[in-house]
Amino acid sequence: MKRKLWKTAVCVAAIAGVLAGCGSAMDQPDDLATNEGYLEERAEKDAVDTENEGNTAGISKEDIKVGVLYISDPGEGSGYSYTHDLGILGMQNNLGLSDEQIVRKIVDDADTEATRESIQECIDEGCNVIFTTSWGYMETTAEMAEEYPDLYFSHGTGYLSNGKNFNNYFGRIYQARYLSGIVAGMNTTANKIGYVAAMDSSNSEVTGGIDAFAIGVESVNPDAEIYVAVTNSWYDPEGEEAASRKLLDMGCDVMAQHCDTPFPQTLAQEYGVYGIGYNSDMSKETPDSCLCSVIWNWSAYYTSAVKSIMDGSWDGSNYYGGMAEGLVQITGLADFCADGTQEKVDEATAAILNGTNHVFDGVLETNTGETVGEEGGILDDAAITGGINWYYKNVVVVE
Repeated sequence: MKRKLWKTAVCVAAIAGVLAGCGSAMDQPDDLATNEGYLEERAEKDAVDTENEGNTAGISKEDIKVGVLYISDPGEGSGYSYTHDLGILGMQNNLGLSDEQIVRKIVDDADTEATRESIQECIDEGCNVIFTTSWGYMETTAEMAEEYPDLYFSHGTGYLSNGKNFNNYFGRIYQARYLSGIVAGMNTTANKIGYVAAMDSSNSEVTGGIDAFAIGVESVNPDAEIYVAVTNSWYDPEGEEAASRKLLDMGCDVMAQHCDTPFPQTLAQEYGVYGIGYNSDMSKETPDSCLCSVIWNWSAYYTSAVKSIMDGSWDGSNYYGGMAEGLVQITGLADFCADGTQEKVDEATAAILNGTNHVFDGVLETNTGETVGEEGGILDDAAITGGINWYYKNVVVVE
């Protein structure tokens, strides 16, 4: 596979959306969250447990060098890799690291050989902290962590970790998905909502997000259905465009997504219907149609992780944050949202934060008529991250 190395100077200009001098401080993009209060709380928590004696010395700020693997060029859009790089830029700004202390690689996560080569390149360039941001990097990252026990590896999504120098990080994105489902349910008039999905029901990360969205839709609009088109790729611009057009041609009047490009949003605006963005605030591309976006504030994790390595409090534990930690949220609603939408979102947000709504509560009916869960019970984190291989009752898969 032909791979590209995205140079830092180009990266900063592309992501921030401004051309700044390479050696100067970067302007923070509007959707770059620093979450300083959360970071202080997380650092205090991390300092409590330092079981792994080999990782307690810390690495000085001057000696830290961070490598990051992306599945696509963050400068090309507003999707998954773009949002992760906002988090990396946030971490860099929060901790005062120089451009030379960040190394970025762009590599297909389905290509294990290229993934290994990219990680090795990071190591050869002096990186002692390596973040691999996509599901397909997981097993190779695990192997490399065993080969280099004195370096730190952190893998986004997935589930593998070793509790020492290799951990896993993700978040309760389903909470924000649920809120966006409320927005979609309140604003559809056709009761046909489209959803472009990277993977099918075998992948719990994607399916859990779809189901949380669908449960949110049903909570305000039991007549609406969610039509899901699967691309079977984490990054496939042509496939994502084709899936979006298929759903729009079916008459879907709100478009949501779990895919990397903004095609579901840009085409929704082209077709004159609504959209709900993902990863970053996509209203900048589609101001006339974007109801809201489900977003990640990855700097909350990246800053706390690198800070813990610097101060010696890294403990190798996995990270799974949510709305309470400032890791996930939805953007402010568009002015053209239907009356009552904000009130419904506010009500649901309060219930999630006070623990009275866990999204996957009680008995849940699937689209095959089977049931999941128990009366009065909730699905735990393990079930949500690895056991949701079913679709909620109002979901229709489009072949």
